[in-house]
Amino acid sequence: MLLSGRTAVITGAASGIGLALTERCIGEGMSVVMADIEADRLNAEARRLQGEGAPVISVVCDVSDAAQIDALRDAAVSEYGSVQLLCNNAGVACGRPNLKTKPAVWDWVIGVNLLGAAYGCSAFGPLMVEQAEGHIVNTASEAGLAATPLLGSYHAAKYGVVGLSESLRMELEGTGVGVSCLCPELVDTRIFEATRNAPTDLGFRVPVPVPVDQLEKFMGTKAMSPADVAGQVLYAVRADQFWIITHQVTQDRVKRRNEHLEQVRNPTFVP
Repeated sequence: MLLSGRTAVITGAASGIGLALTERCIGEGMSVVMADIEADRLNAEARRLQGEGAPVISVVCDVSDAAQIDALRDAAVSEYGSVQLLCNNAGVACGRPNLKTKPAVWDWVIGVNLLGAAYGCSAFGPLMVEQAEGHIVNTASEAGLAATPLLGSYHAAKYGVVGLSESLRMELEGTGVGVSCLCPELVDTRIFEATRNAPTDLGFRVPVPVPVDQLEKFMGTKAMSPADVAGQVLYAVRADQFWIITHQVTQDRVKRRNEHLEQVRNPTFVP
């Protein structure tokens, strides 16, 4: 797939992987529609990039609202005429025991992570099929391939994104529209501070930033930079590659998880 001269729409574009994808797409000669719910940061980043001469616009968008996703599509088409790349990247996380997760928290996590991707596919996919050109990248997670305790809502959403992506890939075979599923492990982003954007009625405290070196020590892994992840994503888009796996440890965990499945063993935590 050619990138130069094309248009990308990226959700969760105000920071982390979304911002890195924005910058990488610009570097490839693309125009970018940046979308995020975090308005101040989104608009500040868009102004910075525009000041550097980049062809970008920003659209404040809650991806859990299908009407706002439709408005995002309309804004992109109005500004640039068409869209060739969609990155359904917006995501949130909330760690707590499953039995202590309130219904409203389930709604928020599933709404942003899973329904946000589904609504994006439904809004932009038909346009891409009609033009017989495009690519959709859905950001799942290693958490969509292997489970751990205390992240039930996140796992449920990300497993859903993986299933959605696999199904969509099969359906769009031969249409000229590709699908990729990004399953990162630890990346140097603010995902552990995601509750900063939660609805106020959920009652979350303001999250305390956790240094990435502490996360690396706790998780026993090495955080990848968002820029490197963005490079992997655009390689996959060009190559029409479905799976985007950032860390070898993910392959190891999935292998052990699948061994448990094949042997009909009960799930156990795989550190």
